[in-house]
Amino acid sequence: MSKTHFGFETVDESSKAQRVRAVFDSVASNYDVMNDLMSAGLHRVWKRYTLLVADARPGQAVLDIAGGTGDLALGFAKAVGPKGTVVHTDINLAMLSEGRDRLINQGVILPTSVCDAEALPFADASFDRVSVAFGLRNMTHKDQALREMCRVLKPGGKLLVLEFSKVAPPLSKAYDWYSFKVLPKLGQWVAKDADSYRYLAESIRMHPDQETLKGMMKDAGFAHVDVHNMTAGVVALHVGLKK
Repeated sequence: MSKTHFGFETVDESSKAQRVRAVFDSVASNYDVMNDLMSAGLHRVWKRYTLLVADARPGQAVLDIAGGTGDLALGFAKAVGPKGTVVHTDINLAMLSEGRDRLINQGVILPTSVCDAEALPFADASFDRVSVAFGLRNMTHKDQALREMCRVLKPGGKLLVLEFSKVAPPLSKAYDWYSFKVLPKLGQWVAKDADSYRYLAESIRMHPDQETLKGMMKDAGFAHVDVHNMTAGVVALHVGLKK
């Protein structure tokens, strides 16, 4: 049976999705609070920048993959207006439910679907924009997921991948200390789950760096890929343009 990584652990490919699902089932109810604490609120800045670069226009169709608690979906809904469409998806029902409830509380009702990014249930060339924020690193077959994202984009459409990436070398020791010493304790204190946040730190280290992911996106069919490093490379926004 083929193997893959779950953080630093090597596991059967068939078990990874289930284990990732268990992580997000555990953290869903505290996800937004932990994001604010972990990033000192910077995740909101990173997402606002993503929306700015996406430049979604009124009337366009947007697919938000691994949309979780709905930050990007809400921003896209405002951008495309009542004549546009934003489809809010996640493979994890607990996360999707948290996001749907949060959106409804703000008066926003969007099409919502549990779906796997590696086999998207949408027709070719359906969307003007596709986004995935902090979700790609959890996917078993990232290359297949990227091909699917390219497939459902219209010609001239944009893919926006916001993800933790490789930090600048001068900050690497401090970042490692924070990731492996502070983050699990924070997870235990707030979410009563140190292991899930230890996995988070490990999954970031196993994710392709900026140049590798850029190459993967080109291999998946994107004609041009820009990389926007933020916070010294803690996070990178990859923007792929479909021919």
